Amino acid sequence: MVHGEDITKLKGNRLNKFRREELGFIFQDFNLLDTLTAYENIALALTIGRVTPKEIDRRVKEIAQKLGITDILKKYPYQISGGQKQRVASARAMITNPKLVLADEPTGALDSKSARQLLENFEFLNKQLEATIVMVTHDAFTASYAHRILFIKDGKVFNEIVKGNDTRKQFFEKIIEVQTLLGGDLNDVI
Repeated sequence: MVHGEDITKLKGNRLNKFRREELGFIFQDFNLLDTLTAYENIALALTIGRVTPKEIDRRVKEIAQKLGITDILKKYPYQISGGQKQRVASARAMITNPKLVLADEPTGALDSKSARQLLENFEFLNKQLEATIVMVTHDAFTASYAHRILFIKDGKVFNEIVKGNDTRKQFFEKIIEVQTLLGGDLNDVI
């Protein structure tokens, strides 16, 4: 259910509209279009949604500033690093202020500062814009930004923890405890 509507029942134009306006994807392998600049990759969803050029420009520059990629907006994907590509892909997913973001290892190619910026933007999307973020990660630090974590082992839910009133540090320690129960194999943790 998104906005009180069962999205599994959407068809045709209503499904397309939902995907375009309410859903953001952050792929592990970026999925940027090589023939478009970083700016154009980020702006694409807004262009398709017929947002005015002035508003597109404002929003692209705002998200680029938040993610620290203003200086690469005119570059093509082959001209930028993996971490920069990940931030461009993240900006593209967040530019429409979606209600649901699906993120596959969104911090995997990022340095610690860039990862923190991205995760803080996720928090803003979640708290201020009431977006739900479903994130797959093997990284305990990244997971510590979540409110709820499901641990998967052998394709089944192994454990669940909820942050509640814990600090991020306390939650991080709980994550590490569960990883220890899993045998310390970080590849089994989501």
